[in-house]
Amino acid sequence: MIDRARKQTPNSLPENKVQATMRIGAVSYLNSKPLVEDLENLCPESDCMFDVPSRLADGLASGDLDVALIPSVESFLNPDYEVVSDACVATHGPVMSVKLYSRVHPGEIRTLALDEGSRTSAALTRIMLEERFGVTPELQKLPLKKTTRDTNADAVLLIGDRAISPPKESFHTVWDLGEEWVNWTGLPFVFAMWVTRQNTELGEIPSRLAQSRDAGLNAIERIAQDGAEALNLDYETALNYLTKNLYFKLGDAERAGLKMFQELAANLGLADPTPLSFRDLPELEEAELISA
Repeated sequence: MIDRARKQTPNSLPENKVQATMRIGAVSYLNSKPLVEDLENLCPESDCMFDVPSRLADGLASGDLDVALIPSVESFLNPDYEVVSDACVATHGPVMSVKLYSRVHPGEIRTLALDEGSRTSAALTRIMLEERFGVTPELQKLPLKKTTRDTNADAVLLIGDRAISPPKESFHTVWDLGEEWVNWTGLPFVFAMWVTRQNTELGEIPSRLAQSRDAGLNAIERIAQDGAEALNLDYETALNYLTKNLYFKLGDAERAGLKMFQELAANLGLADPTPLSFRDLPELEEAELISA
C-alpha cells in the first residue's frame, strides 16, 4: 500500500489555505521516472509517496493524497477531479510497456486476465475488444509479480516494467495497446496525468511538477541507464523506450485523445461522461478538439 511513513496531515483546512505538508502520489515505473526527477527537492514541504498507479488512484479518492499521478481512466470517474499539469505519460505510437498477449484470435477471447496494477490499460483493452470485435470477456485478476504462465485465460494484459520483456511462451496475437489505439483513432493515447480534487489549493506544486518533468527530460540518458540496470535491459532499449515510445507533454492532440477515450469508456459504463476539467490549462474549443 501507499507508504505513509512520513507524517500525515488532516484533510479539513480553512478555505483557500495551502496544506502545510502536501501529499504527492507518484509512480516508480520506468515510464514515469522522467516526471519525478528531483521532485522531492522541488517540493521540499511535500511528502512524495510512490506506489503502483491503481493504489495511487485509491489514495487520491480516499483523501490520503492531495495530488497524484493516476491512470487517465481514473480521472473520468469523479467529476470533482481536475488535471493540474501538462506533464503526463502518453504515446504517439507503440508504447512497448502495455501489451495484450492472446492465446486465441482477439474475436475469440472469452476470458481476460488483467494486470492488477492496471486500470487505464484494462479499460482500453475492453474498449478495443468491444468496439472492434464485439467481445465482452469474463475478467480475471493477474496479481502483481505473476506471469502469463500463472493463468489459463485466453488473453493476458501486462503493463509497466514487466511488459517490456516478452513472456517466454508463444501467442496467437500480441497487441501493443498504444500502437493499436493510434492506428485505430489517429490520436495519441494518454496513460497517466497529475490530478487533484477541485478546491484543493496546491500553491506552486503544479509548476513544480512541470519543472520535474523538464528536469527528467534533460536527464533522460541517465534515467535510461539506471532503468536498464534495474530492469536488466540493454541501454538502447531503455533509451528508445523513454525517447521514442513515450511522450510527456499534454498538448491539444493528447487532450483530443483523452476526450475520445472518455467517450468510449462512458459508452461501456467505465467512466462518467462529465467533461474532464483542466485547472490553469487553456480551454480548447470544440472544433479544435475534433480537428486535433
